[in-house]
Parts: sequence; structure tokens; C-alpha cells
Amino acid sequence: MITPELSIILLNASIIVVAYFSIYPKLAGNNLHKIARYDFIVSCVALLMVGFKFAGTEVVFNLLGFHVNWFVFTLITYTAIEVPTLIWYCKKHKVNTKH
Repeated sequence: MITPELSIILLNASIIVVAYFSIYPKLAGNNLHKIARYDFIVSCVALLMVGFKFAGTEVVFNLLGFHVNWFVFTLITYTAIEVPTLIWYCKKHKVNTKH
């Protein structure tokens, strides 16, 4: 059986894989501002999907020994998966991180 924590982590990972391997190369390319804009939208989608399932429930999530709600768990795990992916993407696509 998949735990609520694992289901959110798998959802976040799936969304990030689709975004960084399909959406961002086509729509954002190596433009950091476009990546940030699209990433805001994509991360909101993740939060909405998890919120539809867990908002208003009494489910408590374990995050490294701390009990947190679905919003905090989703946001932190999404960020933890995304940051290394973003760094890889910036290097691979030669994204200009300086103005």
C-alpha cells in the first residue's frame, strides 16, 4: 500500500519530470524568467492536486520526524526534488542565470 507521503512524492516527481523533460524545453528553452513563470504554474498544479485530495482531512504527514500538513509537505518535497533538477536543466540548456 502506498502511504500518503509516498503518493505526494511520486506525484511531485512525475510533475517535475514532465515539466523539465517536455514542457520547459519547448516553451521556456534557456530563458530563466520563462522557466520561473512556468514553474510557478506547475508547482501550483501540484499543490492543487494534493489539496483536492487532502485539504480538510485529518491526515498528518511525517517530514523528517516533524508532523506537518499536506501543504507544507507538498511544498518542501516539491522543492527538494526540483532544485537539483533545475540545476541540471540550467547546465544542460546553458541557461543564463545572470542578467
